Amino acid sequence: MRAPYRYQILEVSPEELSHERDVYGSLADALRDLGEASLQTLVGEDEIREITGSVEALTARLRTHQIDGAYGVALTPEGLALNYGNAVVGLRNPIAPPVHVHRGGDGHTWADFHLNALYEGPPGLVHGGVVALILDQMLGECAADGGGPGMTGTLTIRYQHPTVLGDCSAEAWVTEIAETKTFVRGVLRDASGQETAEATGIFILPRWVRAKGAADEPASWG
Repeated sequence: MRAPYRYQILEVSPEELSHERDVYGSLADALRDLGEASLQTLVGEDEIREITGSVEALTARLRTHQIDGAYGVALTPEGLALNYGNAVVGLRNPIAPPVHVHRGGDGHTWADFHLNALYEGPPGLVHGGVVALILDQMLGECAADGGGPGMTGTLTIRYQHPTVLGDCSAEAWVTEIAETKTFVRGVLRDASGQETAEATGIFILPRWVRAKGAADEPASWG
């Protein structure tokens, strides 16, 4: 079975997961570094044109065999999400920071990450949309960890202070679960530990998951 996935369950061994991280994660890391280098470079125009040709040639090689459209999400039998295309945590997505989310198993998530110059909004500061993107992901994974997975119904962000580019962290926790809705709160902090943004969200279990649970058993989420 190949991507694109729509929450299919895949039998994947730890060795296979480690191999994918090594191969495809390394490619995404290299492309992420390339993106930052492209932004910051001061090499001459002739060299830029030569590098552009090399990048286009490599892109053509990658396009000789590829999926059609988005990557999607698969799940292991243990509930681990293989969301490699995700814009925040995706193993194969070079625009993802990436954020490696830790789960406590009790509706609590946390992560440390680095936001480089590619995520700039105001000079030297993280773009507010990037802050919202990360907090949405953190709160969503927190809802799933607390046993109430779902899609974002509402997300409210309060920006307390500007977030300086560089090392950051985020944390989220479930505050309430009510039938198909999970209520979550989270914060983002800068390198000094100061809270720069806080978020509250409601995550709603989709109708198709409820229908599957009624006809079968609850769908596994990661």
